[in-house]
Amino acid sequence: MDAKAKTRAGWNWLTGPEPWTPRMLAGDLAVAAVLAILGLGAVELDRGTGRAMLGGSLVVLVLTLLRRRLPATTLVVGTALGSVLPGVIFALPMLGWSAGRRIVGVGRALGAFTLAFLASVGFGVLDQWAQMRPLLVIVFSTLMFLATTVMPGLASRYWSQRRTLLAALQERNGQLLRERAMVAGQARLRERQRIAQDMHDSLGHQLALISVHTGALEVDPELTDRQREAVGVLRQASVAAMHELREVVGILRDGVEAPAPVEDAQPAARGVAGIPGVVQAARGAGTDVRLTTEGQPRPLVAACDHAAYRIVQEALTNAYKHAPGAPIAVELRYEDDSLVVEIANGPSPGPAPDEVVSGGQGLTGLRERARLVGGMVHAGPAEGGGFRVAGVLPYGTEPAGAADVADDFGQRAQAQKLVFPQLRRGRRGEGQPMDWAAVDRELAVRVRSRSAGVAVGCGIAVAAVVLLLIVFGAAAVLLMDSASDSFIDRGEYDAVHVGEAEKTVRGRLPAGGGFMTSGVERKGPPRPEDSQCLVLLADDHPGGWDTDLVFRFCFKDGKLVDKQAYEVKQ
Repeated sequence: MDAKAKTRAGWNWLTGPEPWTPRMLAGDLAVAAVLAILGLGAVELDRGTGRAMLGGSLVVLVLTLLRRRLPATTLVVGTALGSVLPGVIFALPMLGWSAGRRIVGVGRALGAFTLAFLASVGFGVLDQWAQMRPLLVIVFSTLMFLATTVMPGLASRYWSQRRTLLAALQERNGQLLRERAMVAGQARLRERQRIAQDMHDSLGHQLALISVHTGALEVDPELTDRQREAVGVLRQASVAAMHELREVVGILRDGVEAPAPVEDAQPAARGVAGIPGVVQAARGAGTDVRLTTEGQPRPLVAACDHAAYRIVQEALTNAYKHAPGAPIAVELRYEDDSLVVEIANGPSPGPAPDEVVSGGQGLTGLRERARLVGGMVHAGPAEGGGFRVAGVLPYGTEPAGAADVADDFGQRAQAQKLVFPQLRRGRRGEGQPMDWAAVDRELAVRVRSRSAGVAVGCGIAVAAVVLLLIVFGAAAVLLMDSASDSFIDRGEYDAVHVGEAEKTVRGRLPAGGGFMTSGVERKGPPRPEDSQCLVLLADDHPGGWDTDLVFRFCFKDGKLVDKQAYEVKQ
């Protein structure tokens, strides 16, 4: 394996299961830089050395980069080093947040935080053992761990589990909607098959009888030629109706048009090409129908072609019903951008029929059919009496209704993305029928869950504030206690003499050893060999606020062998 492959393998291991984009890497480096700068300030306040500053910055950088891949390990190591490296303390909330979100399983998370707590307390006690106050260190370390590590971890785990639960509910809701659509589709298919069977058994039988009887009547020698021609028209109409019925039954049953059976009569063409046949059939029935065509004929898309045929067919049917015997004019005009179909009938020569069987949906259906293909239909009284139906149909442009449908679909898709974030990420369910009642219920649930989430978040925030106040209070007590054990005045220093017993001197002086005197014992005059020194600070600043006056007492063999007073720059 070459170096490039090893580097790539190491990078893949470092990124872990989450994709680590350059933007995320830049963000982690920026966070590490900010935390390192804050850590430098903490080390400076603790009077640390340059080596401690460099070590703390490197540790913060490594922990920040590894927290995605090794959340539990970085949590334990960070809390352990935070007790001895002040610069790592500011990284603990980030490590707690990352561990609470990424550690899988409650048991593993509890174990990791428990081990981190023990490491924090244990290393803190070892670091402060010289002060001989382990109980105070344990209490302070516990409060700090709860405030800086446990609270961010709990908040992160709650937030992550809530998102996971919501995503699972949305995925389940999408699956239920898909299953519901499948069940509804199957129910519609069964109903369509039932309707198709009823149509086939009832209308098919009646049309077959009409066809048989008209065929027999057509060869009756007692009929005149005109009567025989009229009967032939009826027979052809019944046969055409049987073909159309078979097609409709096939569509209802299987969703596709049934193939035309091989018979002596072919089904009527459903398009502009079939309009002359419809007109010829009307003439054969004794109706005065004229067909004129203007312009250069042009092909239409299938939907527009079929719509033109239906407009003529429905208009002729209405003329038969409402104005029997009136002349009818059918005109096809091929214009530059559309086909104009116009059917006009004159007033009825006789009285209007008393009862006309009509469903009242013919013209409405024509208008909807034309709208769906990007056209329009107008119907109304004509000048001088009569009735006029005119339709304008495009040759092959995109249906006008498609724009409305597209806009509506876009709005619904946007609503789906707002309600279901997994659709925005390209999960399953995109493009499936949406149950808007379910969407409303989901929105209501999300509002309630958001309110509950806000309440829980407020509770966590209040608990964190209380813990922080407790930590700051304990820190203030520890600071005052450490200050009382680290300061003496000049008179107490002068009252101590070299040669006195160590026990006597220590009994008269404070214990020292607090963080107030950390680092100053390494400065000043050389210490006597093999001696143990007690370093205290003066309670005044004779050299100014940027200078500390240090009193050092060195003991050897149970006696005070040296005492020094020197100034140290802060």
